[in-house]
Amino acid sequence: MSLTSVSRALVQQPALIDVYNPFDGSLVGSVDNLGAEAVPALLARARQGGRESAALPRHRRAAILEHAAQLIERDAADFAGLIVDEAGKTLRQAEKEVKRCINTLKLSAEEARRNAGEVVPFDAYEGSESRQGWFTREPLGLILAITPYNDPLNLVAHKLGPALAGGNAVILKPSELAPLSALKLVQYLVEAGLPEAVVTVATGGAELGKALVAVREVRMVSFTGGFATGEQIAHGAGLKKLAMDLGGNAPVLVLKDCDLEATVESCVSGAFWAAGQNCIGTQRILVDASIYEAFRARFVALTQAMVWGDPGRRETDMGPMITEAAARQIEARVNQALEGGARLLCGHQRQGGGLCADSARKR
Repeated sequence: MSLTSVSRALVQQPALIDVYNPFDGSLVGSVDNLGAEAVPALLARARQGGRESAALPRHRRAAILEHAAQLIERDAADFAGLIVDEAGKTLRQAEKEVKRCINTLKLSAEEARRNAGEVVPFDAYEGSESRQGWFTREPLGLILAITPYNDPLNLVAHKLGPALAGGNAVILKPSELAPLSALKLVQYLVEAGLPEAVVTVATGGAELGKALVAVREVRMVSFTGGFATGEQIAHGAGLKKLAMDLGGNAPVLVLKDCDLEATVESCVSGAFWAAGQNCIGTQRILVDASIYEAFRARFVALTQAMVWGDPGRRETDMGPMITEAAARQIEARVNQALEGGARLLCGHQRQGGGLCADSARKR
């Protein structure tokens, strides 16, 4: 099944979003660019999916998630290659993301079987010794999931897996910068036995997202992305349940009794994983003065030894930024720091005018 055709069955001749490889600029694929006018049709399909999902017994939900995990494991190399192509993550990073996606679906399958309810004894109060209460968990309803580009497969799995385990329907809006891994994941869920309407993929930009957030039938919005967008969602969502991961503020404290080599390696990895496009990546490092010089020398050495460039090559440590705008933002921040008195220790050069820059390190 072509998931692009799902949108075209709902909306006549939508415009397209072209997805480009951020390293070499080649066209990876195209998806429909839906706007607010598509929401009624998307919602009608999601209603059908809600009925179908809620009717699936727990053992069937678990079996679908487990089968999808097996299918993804079978084709792990294809998924990793797609992540490299659309998001610019290195091959080794993409392979780890695929493994995390598989584990996420497996864990969700386990929860589908056991997350049923609870029996509560009432004997905590006199006169209730022979009584007990119980509750069962029912599907919440329609969930809107909005995901970013930097983990285009695993963060989708984190939203879909638990939602499907609970018997919910989902409207999934992946990042327009890297939507293809999400589409492929949903295709595999359908191949594993999930009714097609249970997950409605809605590809588009901010206009579509804003319109979907405002839909009254959406019971919950699960969003991973920037703070400003999260704030807009909170304003527009009304009384819906919200689950939002809005990034982090990640300092590292390096104490004098640390294992210096292991600490430096961890800090370098944290700083430059996914070309720094990671909300939990190392943002600043505070080092005990007594080991500062040794830490700095080793950090610079490991940074200079990094291989940067083509993310599809196994030896590459750091690939490109996702867009030209993102690359320019990093350049602007480095320049701002230098103007404020920081000293560049290494890096800060573009590779061939593209979206790769060698690892900038300043103090």
